[in-house]
Amino acid sequence: MTPFDHRPDPRLGEALRAALEPGDQAAFVARVVAAAARPARTLDVLATWARRGLAAAMAAAAVAGFLVGRGGEPATIPEDTLAPTSAGAASIALVTAARPPDASVVFTTLVNGSR
Repeated sequence: MTPFDHRPDPRLGEALRAALEPGDQAAFVARVVAAAARPARTLDVLATWARRGLAAAMAAAAVAGFLVGRGGEPATIPEDTLAPTSAGAASIALVTAARPPDASVVFTTLVNGSR
């Protein structure tokens, strides 16, 4: 069994009522009105602006990212840049191959082909 009892505790209730009793209603109203009339601190004002400012900055960053990301197609593809100007099918296949050929085979082909 737990020591928790769901019924109200009379001693705790009396202590809370005594602590929370406003006492003088006019003094309480005067304190509230004085606090409301006091100008807000600069940090409090900036804190209220910060949420809206951060939200606006995130929205602007999202729009900028979208606009930059949807830029047009590149003028050339990387394979065209790497291929020689007088590229034949063999040289394009050499540049774009997923697995490049052995370097000795390429060197031999270049040496024997230049004679």
